[in-house]
Amino acid sequence: MAQETLNSESPPAAPAQELSVVVEKPQVTEKEPQPSAPAPLPEPEVPEKPAVVAVEEEAVEVEKPKVEEKEETKITQSVSFKEETNIAGELPEPQKKALDELKLLIQEALNNHEFTAKPEAEEKPVAEPETKKEEEENKEEKKEEKEEETPAAEISEEPNIVTDAPTAVEVKEEENTPPPPPPAEAPAAEVVGVETEVAEEAKAVDDDGAKTVEAIEESVVAVAAPPAEKEKEEPSAEVAPQSEETKEAQVPSPPPEEVSIWGIPLLADEKSDVILLKFLRARDFKVKDAFAMIKNTVSWRKEFGIETLLDEDLGNELEKVVFMQGFDKEGHPVCYNVYGEFQNKELYQNTFADEEKRSKFLRWRIQFLEKSIRKLDFNPTGINTMVQVNDLKNSPGPGKKELRQATNQALNLLQDNYPEFVAKQVFINVPWWYLAFNRMISPFLTQRTKSKFVFASPAKSAETLFKYIAPEQVPVQYGGLSREGEQEFSVADAVTEVTIKPAAKHSVEFPITENCNLVWELRVVGWEVNYGAEFVPTAEDGYTVIVSKTRKVSSADETVISDSFKTGEPGKVVLTIDNQTSKKKKLLYRSKTKPYSD
Repeated sequence: MAQETLNSESPPAAPAQELSVVVEKPQVTEKEPQPSAPAPLPEPEVPEKPAVVAVEEEAVEVEKPKVEEKEETKITQSVSFKEETNIAGELPEPQKKALDELKLLIQEALNNHEFTAKPEAEEKPVAEPETKKEEEENKEEKKEEKEEETPAAEISEEPNIVTDAPTAVEVKEEENTPPPPPPAEAPAAEVVGVETEVAEEAKAVDDDGAKTVEAIEESVVAVAAPPAEKEKEEPSAEVAPQSEETKEAQVPSPPPEEVSIWGIPLLADEKSDVILLKFLRARDFKVKDAFAMIKNTVSWRKEFGIETLLDEDLGNELEKVVFMQGFDKEGHPVCYNVYGEFQNKELYQNTFADEEKRSKFLRWRIQFLEKSIRKLDFNPTGINTMVQVNDLKNSPGPGKKELRQATNQALNLLQDNYPEFVAKQVFINVPWWYLAFNRMISPFLTQRTKSKFVFASPAKSAETLFKYIAPEQVPVQYGGLSREGEQEFSVADAVTEVTIKPAAKHSVEFPITENCNLVWELRVVGWEVNYGAEFVPTAEDGYTVIVSKTRKVSSADETVISDSFKTGEPGKVVLTIDNQTSKKKKLLYRSKTKPYSD
């Protein structure tokens, strides 16, 4: 028997083999949830150095040690910093199948007008058939009971109602108990009504026996006629439903409803596939969950009034808090969120003082996001995500309850209704307390979302941004060379990056020709270096010209140095940067020449 028991339990050994396959990545999976480097939220209570923490691909599988299906494993393993393809033909087979299934569900919902139907209207048709069936079953049970108890003569013929009517009256006069069940004839409801009327009339004239008999006879005569009339009317009643059915058959069914999100119809072309893939990826390609998310998003957008929100004038007080500027190296638009602006007490009060103001802030933030999304390209090969840069310098601490409430509310709305619109979340100037605070909200974020997080301390912020965004695209306040207004250079002029070692000099040479005007600009992130420039002619008997005398530049002096030199002979302009500190420095520079004539 023991041998048989073991044999009967042997089939579950298959899952064990699957687990052994997953354990190829395990040693990272089991150890990284603790204080591991790739995780976006390190486990130590108070990190000494909030250094850059970049999430790698393996970190995505940290919290999923169990493998449910092989197909799901393939899907989740595709998560990384690189965006997956949006071309349907290039999708893995499980993802392609999920997309097709989701399309079928949406098409059925559109045909049934489920997106515009109210939830109450959807529930009623489901409940009514059950109650009708129960009533019919109860009636049939009552009929069977009465057929057993009542003689056939009393049920089969109408005249018997006349002889039985007084009996029913007498029973009601003698007893206060409820009347027995009515005879189980086809018009059962009418019989009950007759007995009730007779009983009432009998009680009204209880003292006069003659009147009682007359009342009974009158009521019986009045009742005897309707069944006969009903027999004549029954055929026409049967015909009426048929005519109504034919009319309904002739009326064409309403066309499928049209539903769009961010200006893209749910089922139209390749752009629709891009939208659907966002919801599928947000739910790990679980079709039913993605479909439910889409329905909830459509419902929320109607309740929130997104279409009318786009035209609302909500002011420009927060234009320095959230703004779009430049693109990353892959072409994603970059959105900057500057929390330090809320150090302004007046701005903070005007934004978060009460529920009404927090609601206005939330509407402004959603409006800004909607307008930004409308500028994206939803073609399968287009750019349909953005990079978020969150500047936490001088950000109000966790003690600011109003800001925390507004942030959590916005976070929930964005995560539930704007799936997969962020290619990367870069947090710069991260203070020590933020990592602890972020650890609190981390459980509410999906692994896919957390896999895009990058954290940088104040000392590493500019260097971290340059990994993803070219310096000419980075705003000047974050270490780049992008400035507002008319400038000699634009984002179209590429910037050269150089790292200067500690206690080292670096020279930059710009060759020039005759009748040339050379212009250049440079900056050293953090400065605290010596800078000088001179012109060295090509001719051996020429004289060196000092363009800019060597001087020490601090971060408080200048952000970007712009200079120029005009000459009529060939030569070169040499820039010298002397880093006498013990830290390496990031040098950024670019130049251009303009011809001129004397």
